[in-house]
Formats: sequence, C-alpha cells, structure tokens
Amino acid sequence: AKLIFTMSLILGTTITLSSNHWILAWTGLEINTLAILPLISKSHHPRAIEAATKYFLVQATASTLLLFSSMTNAWHTGQWDITQLNHPVSCLILTTAIAMKLGLAPFHFWFPEVLQGSPLITGLLLSTAMKFPPITLLYMTSPSLNPTLLMTMAILSVALGGWMGLNQTQIRKILAFSSISHLGWMASIITYYPKLALLNFYLYTIMTAAVFLTLNSIKVLKLSTLMTTWTKTPALSAMLMLTLLSLAGLPPLTGFLPKWFIIQELTKQGLAPTAMLISLLSLLGLFFYLRLAYCATITLPPHTTNHMKQWHISKKTNTSIAVLTTMSVMLLPITPMILTIV
Repeated sequence: AKLIFTMSLILGTTITLSSNHWILAWTGLEINTLAILPLISKSHHPRAIEAATKYFLVQATASTLLLFSSMTNAWHTGQWDITQLNHPVSCLILTTAIAMKLGLAPFHFWFPEVLQGSPLITGLLLSTAMKFPPITLLYMTSPSLNPTLLMTMAILSVALGGWMGLNQTQIRKILAFSSISHLGWMASIITYYPKLALLNFYLYTIMTAAVFLTLNSIKVLKLSTLMTTWTKTPALSAMLMLTLLSLAGLPPLTGFLPKWFIIQELTKQGLAPTAMLISLLSLLGLFFYLRLAYCATITLPPHTTNHMKQWHISKKTNTSIAVLTTMSVMLLPITPMILTIV
C-alpha cells in the first residue's frame, strides 16, 4: 500500500509539473492530495484522523478555487493555457488558492495542526514534496500575478511564522511555523525573480529534509526529549544544531545564500524598506531556531524528565542524513556555480 501511495505522489507531482493545461494541473494536485491522506491518518490516532480531515477540507477548497479561477480566465480569454492567465479576477482567486495549498499567511492555520498530527516522515513530505506542485504553478503564472498582494502575504507569513513559533514546545509545530516563514521569503521574490524563489525552495527542501530525518533517527518529537539526546548521539546532535542554524539563515551556512540573494534582488527593485522589514521579522524565527539548537546540544539532560527514557537507539549509519546535512551546511562557498545553474 505504501508503494502505491508513493507512486501516486510521484505521478501527481509529475502531472502537475509537466502540464500546460489547467485541468491537467488540477488533476495532478488532486492525485497528490488523495495519496497523502492515508499516510497522514496511518496511526489511527484521533489527532491523526483530525489532521487528515483538516488537510482534506483545506486542499479540496483550494482545488475548487483553482478550478474556478482557471474557468473564469477561460471564459474571458478563451485560453486554458497555464501561462496565459490574464484576467485580474482569475489572478486574485489563483493567488488565494495557491496560498491555501502552500499554507501562506493568512491561510496558514491548518498547516501546524496537520503537521502536528502526522508522523515525521509524512511531515517531511507535507513540508517539501507537497509544496512543489503549487510553487511551480506560481512560477509559471508569476508574470501576471499581483506583486503587492504577494508581498503583503509574504510579510504576513514571515511575521506570523516567526511570532507564533516562539511559544511552541512541539518540534513539528516549530518546523511548521518555520516552513510558513520560509514560504514568505519565496512569495516575496516570485514576481520579481521567479528562479530565485525556486532556488530558495530547493535549498529549504534540503535543509528541512536533513532536520526531519535526523529527528526521525533519534525519535524526538518534543523539546524535553530533545534535551536528552546529546549524551546518546553527540555527533548527530551537533550536526542537527548546524542544520538548524542554516535554516535560520546564518552567514557561513547554506541557508544564508537564498536570503542574501532575495535581499539583494529586492533592493535592486527599489524595495529596500520591504527587504529590511522581512530581514528584521526573520529574527523572530532565529530565536526559536536558536532555542532548538540550544536544546539539542548545550543543555545536559536534567535529572527530572517526565518522559520515558529511550534505551535503544538505532546506531546504523544513515547516508541520506550525512549527505543532506553536509549540503545544508557547506554550499555557500560554491554560490557562483549555483548561480550559473540558475
């Protein structure tokens, strides 16, 4: 069954990526939604069922809006081509639909809840693979979208993603808010330099995958359990700290690269105040990344922890974690090469 769902996810994503027609793109998104639902509700826990229901309702609403916007556009212009989205009302409805699919503020409320109810690997899929098709649709329609609306959503996302993540103790919720603020950075640049938004998404995917796989390997879901992992897997905890700081966008690490270029591009477009505002708001996110990093490495396990001790931790080496972590930390020096590819 897992193989069928995985194949359906790949099929849905491929259909959306390779489509020129709105109906095909919509079909791909629907296949994706239906394939991920069993993976979310796999554990039969009430919270998992609730997460799957919320996810289904939000994605169904977004898909309906997407179909409605493409039909409105076809009605006015006679075009079903994705790149020929010219009608202003269609553009507005499409932006709303994709913001709902991605979890951009102000349509972000479902995302932390769904991620909290899902297993870590499904959470990784929801944060990365499920966001790829909507991002590509934004990329294809970016010339005709409204820059002011997207910039407003971007600033809101970075602000709320940082601000609402401050008080969390559940790691999946923290990563959900981190995802919302990263999407804000992508939305801010998509109308001005779409390729840069895609580059940001790829690097975000690498860093998030490294964090989720590491957490899955050490079986951690809460900050209190993260505090006790340092003594068991010191090397992995140290690398987790570096990856988290990279997600925060600190200079010598990979995560600084997209933020640097986005600020540079926004300044070129005469939007220096906006760039400054987004940079200042992302400091909120830096706080909770630092808190996660602190819990992962610096705190020694306290003697009074109110959770069960994990005695058996898998000691097998995981190549994918090693590769992803290395990429999350060390890609900044090869920036010129990455730019030639983009």
